[in-house]
Amino acid sequence: MALNIRRRVSNTEHLLTESSLLNRIYSNRGISHADELDYQLSKLEPFHSLKGIESAVELLWQSLEGNEKVLIVGDFDADGATSSALTKLVLTRLGIEVDYLVPNRFDYGYGLSPELVEVAKEMSPDLIITVDNGISSIAGVKAAKKAGIKVLVTDHHLAGDELPQADAIVNPNQPGDEFPSKNLAGVGVVFYVLLAFRALLREKNWFQTSGVEELNLAHYLDLVALGTVADVVPLDKNNRILVHHGLKLIKGMKCRPGIIELLRISKRDPQKIKSTDLGFAVGPRLNAAGRLDDIGLGIECLLTSSTDKATELAQLLHSLNTDRQQVEQEMQDEALAQIESMSFDSPEQAVSLCLYEPHWHQGVVGLVASRLKDKAYRPCIVFANADETMVKGSGRSVKEVHIRDALALVDAQHPGLIDKFGGHAMAAGLSLRKENLEAFKIAFEQAVQQILGGSTMEDVVETDGALHPEEYQLASAELLIQAGPFGQGFAEPAFDDEFKVLNKRIVGEQHLKLTLEKEGSSAPISAIAFRVDPVEWSKPVTHIRAVFRPDINDYYQKELQLIITHLEAL
Repeated sequence: MALNIRRRVSNTEHLLTESSLLNRIYSNRGISHADELDYQLSKLEPFHSLKGIESAVELLWQSLEGNEKVLIVGDFDADGATSSALTKLVLTRLGIEVDYLVPNRFDYGYGLSPELVEVAKEMSPDLIITVDNGISSIAGVKAAKKAGIKVLVTDHHLAGDELPQADAIVNPNQPGDEFPSKNLAGVGVVFYVLLAFRALLREKNWFQTSGVEELNLAHYLDLVALGTVADVVPLDKNNRILVHHGLKLIKGMKCRPGIIELLRISKRDPQKIKSTDLGFAVGPRLNAAGRLDDIGLGIECLLTSSTDKATELAQLLHSLNTDRQQVEQEMQDEALAQIESMSFDSPEQAVSLCLYEPHWHQGVVGLVASRLKDKAYRPCIVFANADETMVKGSGRSVKEVHIRDALALVDAQHPGLIDKFGGHAMAAGLSLRKENLEAFKIAFEQAVQQILGGSTMEDVVETDGALHPEEYQLASAELLIQAGPFGQGFAEPAFDDEFKVLNKRIVGEQHLKLTLEKEGSSAPISAIAFRVDPVEWSKPVTHIRAVFRPDINDYYQKELQLIITHLEAL
């Protein structure tokens, strides 16, 4: 199928920098004023407009003054791991007795459930702080309150019709919240709670009277950057500021040893990383622990101050990630076989996918759903057994369909069909009785059709157009790398063009190394495309059309190299 490319074209190229290339990039992303590129920490949105922030810091103050025990209840992904580590490090530094508890996804499922509260009660906490979860934990919060435990919910997920009866809720996406940035990750939300708590301690002159050195919370932004990028939340200006300063810590080797060791075992140089390295190298290794084993391994890797311990834990996480890749590939091959006969260009074809196999691994269904969504370009939910009677599903969606809204529509039109659900526009999770699975598939398809309202879903590759011939040089790649952070909602620069192929060869079994020529450029251009069909690309090709990003290859000597993400022969 031919590439469907849409070039981002801004009507106005704003003079934001001295580089015309960067001006095009920024203008294509809606940046119209240099202030939007000012990433000083002082430009962060203040915490005061977060609903519930005063009540939240009062709970923390009570814990500090009353020598209360605090229990952090996290989530089993990279955002949850960084949120848990950040909260524990900061509260411990202030002298609060604090521990953490993360539900094993196979035994307790997601969030603060009544069953998890029973485990928490054995740890005798006075206050539970949920991080990256809690907004949908109606029953769990009720159980904790009944047990005499105070609850502070910090979360960023979308709220349902009912809110938990917690002592305080901080979530920029809860009804009535006026915080301007709705895109904070879970780690970003709890970072803001800690900012507000430090402000209260300053107001009370607590640092001076206690003799505790004042906190510099900027020193913890490596964790905030990692969780933000790994959770794939949109990088609005506020998030870009957080990520920018976190990357500075990592590049300066002033971050948690665990992050350094996870980068090294991923064959990334910490001093040269980009934001995308956090998402593609570190995040998956943390997530692998939560998918296959216990996210506590990831949290401990982030908590330790010992390089030796961090190295040991990073190796364990890397091994789990290798196992995860194998499980995912096997499931993906089976899932692709199920949809092989489908014609996704046909208007008669279903607009959604729901797949299930009883032997599939519930920790990996979200990754498989993501791969299938990319191939079929439609909302996809992949299910696996939770136990003998229940299945758990993880869904991924396309920009035209808000998947949590689709699940809410199913729930409203078919009460009782779904046991529970939650999520965002592009990703969601749910559980239901196995006997309801076929009925759910039909209801979900109808809900997606209703949301589309007759409109179509179009798989488009967006680019920043073509590079000018004189821009095919090392300096362009260096400039673009320094211009970040890029990520979700602030896309990494990508370009498209046609090239003459001077030379090509398959390397590493399924990667394509090319030498290209572009009319007007001063020299041949090196390029590489990963995970191609080696049989197809062993055939003679004289010209190609490619979507690519300029990068730096310094394996032998420093040179421009195009990383090709989409490729077709002409």
